Amino acid sequence: MYISQQLKQKNIAEYLLYMWQIEDLIRANGFDMERIRKTVIDPYPLSDEQKTEMARWYEDLIQMMHDEGVMEKGHLQINRNIIIWLTDLHLRLLRSPKFPYYSAAYYKALPFIVELRAKGADREEPELETCFEAMYGILLLKLQKKEVSEATRKAIKTIGDLLAMLAGYYIKEKEGELDLD
Repeated sequence: MYISQQLKQKNIAEYLLYMWQIEDLIRANGFDMERIRKTVIDPYPLSDEQKTEMARWYEDLIQMMHDEGVMEKGHLQINRNIIIWLTDLHLRLLRSPKFPYYSAAYYKALPFIVELRAKGADREEPELETCFEAMYGILLLKLQKKEVSEATRKAIKTIGDLLAMLAGYYIKEKEGELDLD
């Protein structure tokens, strides 16, 4: 919970990936708060009050996942909204002549995005969601200590560079420092 608050303020891309991981963590624990307390909350060196607050956060997420029908797969609306906001910003950056480096990063990543979508990614979802899914997939592979090919590492680096740039512009926009016109 504290990690999510910090990430949301500092890096929206990392925040989104973290929240997807939390959704999967909740699923892996069978939506069972006792298991989540034992495996996730109790190991943290926090005060009882902080642990209670963290448990409440997980309980709220569990309730939201249940209410929104994303118990088996999918993402919470709060997380889907981030994709929507980032997609809007992404499109505005591409349309603005003031951000040629962002456009260049996007066009450098585009062949990898097209390839991912051709390999079965949902073509109805925003391109940025495809990028985040690729990043999350690599994160899962690394956690499982599985090998990642050089070509995949190159693609993920290019996509990651684009998302990092977008995350930086997101912060600037939130702080009122981004002039797109």
